[in-house]
Amino acid sequence: MTQTSSQEATAESPTLAEPAPSRRELNKAATRSSIASAALDLLRSNGSGNFTVEDIAASAGVSRRTFFNYFPSLEAALASVADGFMDHALEQFRLRPADESILESAQAALMALADPMSVAPMAELFSLTQDNRSLARSELEAWEHCTEQIIDAARGRLGTGISELYLHALAGSVISCGKAAMTVWFAERGPDLSAESLAVLRQHLIDAMGLLGAGFAPPSDAVSTPATASPSVPTTTDRF
Repeated sequence: MTQTSSQEATAESPTLAEPAPSRRELNKAATRSSIASAALDLLRSNGSGNFTVEDIAASAGVSRRTFFNYFPSLEAALASVADGFMDHALEQFRLRPADESILESAQAALMALADPMSVAPMAELFSLTQDNRSLARSELEAWEHCTEQIIDAARGRLGTGISELYLHALAGSVISCGKAAMTVWFAERGPDLSAESLAVLRQHLIDAMGLLGAGFAPPSDAVSTPATASPSVPTTTDRF
């Protein structure tokens, strides 16, 4: 290809930057975050079943109608506290090379979230729902939303022609590994949300992605590998 034709090809397919969010979009995001934070604050202070949608709206400084413009239920508002973690993880995922396997990218994205406190909202929601199963719907909604986001991110990487069965099986496997990491962490640490404890949870999430990427064929010492060990990105990636 000549220099001229190369320049023409570049001009025909420019790399477009993401448009900056409008003020209206930023305000909506801030309102949504404020409602979710108010719901979690009331759960901490009042306990399950001791506050209403009206209480959340009042605490967030919005009307009841505004609450329902953003969330269909109290449980959905609580579930949304996990959105920030997924948003940050998916942002890192989309920065990974396009020719890298999905699961290598997922593990690398988690490793890029160096601050263990980034997982705190999701960890707290999980902790609260373990002690009170009446909140199980909130946890379920959070996982379902994460599944949808993973499917969208994988479709964006692999293209619209990819099998829906593949996308849903992949997302379901990733979510199951996430649940396993959370379950093991909670069994080990309980409702401890210190930075040290959350670092353990972050490492469990990274290691779970590594196990999935390696086809669950870990080395013989994997069972005794401490949670603080540095993970290695799996090389068995022919399926993912």
